[in-house]
Amino acid sequence: MARSFRFGVNMLTPTGGHEWRARCRRAEELGYDVILVPDHLGMLAPFPALVAAAEATERPRVGTFVLNAAFWNPALLAREAAGTDALTEGRLELGIGTGYVREEHDRAGIEFLSPGGRVDHLRHTVEEVDRLLRDDTRLPRSAQKPRPPLLIGGNGDRVLRLAAQFAEIVAFTGAVGDRNGTLTPLTAEQLDERVAAYRRFAAGRESPAELNLLIQYVRATRDRRAAVREVLPKTPHLDEDQALALPLFTVGTVRQMAEQLREQRERYGFSYLAVLEPNMEAFAPVLQELAGS
Repeated sequence: MARSFRFGVNMLTPTGGHEWRARCRRAEELGYDVILVPDHLGMLAPFPALVAAAEATERPRVGTFVLNAAFWNPALLAREAAGTDALTEGRLELGIGTGYVREEHDRAGIEFLSPGGRVDHLRHTVEEVDRLLRDDTRLPRSAQKPRPPLLIGGNGDRVLRLAAQFAEIVAFTGAVGDRNGTLTPLTAEQLDERVAAYRRFAAGRESPAELNLLIQYVRATRDRRAAVREVLPKTPHLDEDQALALPLFTVGTVRQMAEQLREQRERYGFSYLAVLEPNMEAFAPVLQELAGS
């Protein structure tokens, strides 16, 4: 049986307190279920932003989407997560990944490890944070038991194996990033293969994880092909039909977009969908069409 849809918005624009709270309240008004904050230099620090988001709203959960494991010592991260979960009264979802932008590591004075080294560090961080958050003798204590839900983002086999072992939510990016932070979309067939790989790794789980996809492009239009042609220069490895089939592109009328997302839930299992803040308003009618289904 398919999970009901959930919707998050990834907030990207650094701003002051009044404007930040107003945008979070707007996300709540539009029906978003989760207010998300990324972990990039030049953007708001994730945990203070999430506490402020929770104070400004009543219903949405709050989450990191996703933390760069290289930026965090596991013991300090566990303290931040537990404290944030306590201050938000159990609304935190803790998302984490390897980090993929070399320039940010350089600016922070942190060694940019090989892909395998970054996955090794992610595994160590996840194992330690999981252990520390489950330890009820440590302060501060998180409000959620045994710990806040863990989201792990990535597409490679080793990350998907880790997610199968630890994560309540698995985030598929729908794209692969190079060392400069440039993202290349996966085709629909490539994403099929990645989801199938995760399902093999997760075959022994007691309960299935929630599967997430970050939608990169939203365009309300009656001419889907014209909308896709606008972004083809950024995806030169794809033709028009392949671009239309990309799971991280949602284009068409509200009804067409809603149907596309229902079909993708059936095909891949994606029930938790996130959009980028610039698409928050444009996606809201689709969210409302799908709410409760």
